[in-house]
Amino acid sequence: MVTDTRSPSRFTARRQLLGALLALGAAAPLLGHAASVDEAVQELQRGWETTRYQAPAAEREKRFDALAQRARALSQEHAGRAEPLVWEGIILSSLAGEKGGLGALPLVKQAKTLYEQAIQIDPKTLDGSAYNSLGVLYYKVPGWPIGFGDKDKARDLLQKALAVNPQGIDANYFYGEFLVETGKSADAVPYLEKALQAPDRPGRPLADKGRRDEARQLLQKAKGS
Repeated sequence: MVTDTRSPSRFTARRQLLGALLALGAAAPLLGHAASVDEAVQELQRGWETTRYQAPAAEREKRFDALAQRARALSQEHAGRAEPLVWEGIILSSLAGEKGGLGALPLVKQAKTLYEQAIQIDPKTLDGSAYNSLGVLYYKVPGWPIGFGDKDKARDLLQKALAVNPQGIDANYFYGEFLVETGKSADAVPYLEKALQAPDRPGRPLADKGRRDEARQLLQKAKGS
């Protein structure tokens, strides 16, 4: 019989250290997995920005369609993460905008479901983008019996997005746009001005420039009405 001559305290300490190292080893793939999700989401984001703000109008539908397929694969690969769902919804919404007409309704219904799933997972993900994007759908999509549009729900969701990110360019721009489109242009002015003054988002100069251009045009419309 071999007797372990190590003291109990040293043996326990070594076991604890081994357990900690094993835990780190188990966590390492998870950390790499999370990083890969973030990188893939950023690629979708860049693809959307270049298509939205730089691609010729005649090419946007095709590009958004291809981007939507990549987004779908990412959402399926990383089920349980809210960020891919939000970006898949944004891309589908943009694709619907390019298609237009009744052919866009199935796409916006898919986007609606994706935003709702993202909110269930993490309502504050991407600075409240799921609230914001779902609110936009509710005021842009026709109401019953054609679609699910609802101005009251839109207002509630857009205000939730503002509560999450009160200084954000998108949250302020889209609430301002909602107010303009619902006949409250004077109320929209401070939100659009705030969108123009919003801090730059890291790594998103193209999207920020495009949104500021849109905010500037809408502000002129709001002040002129």
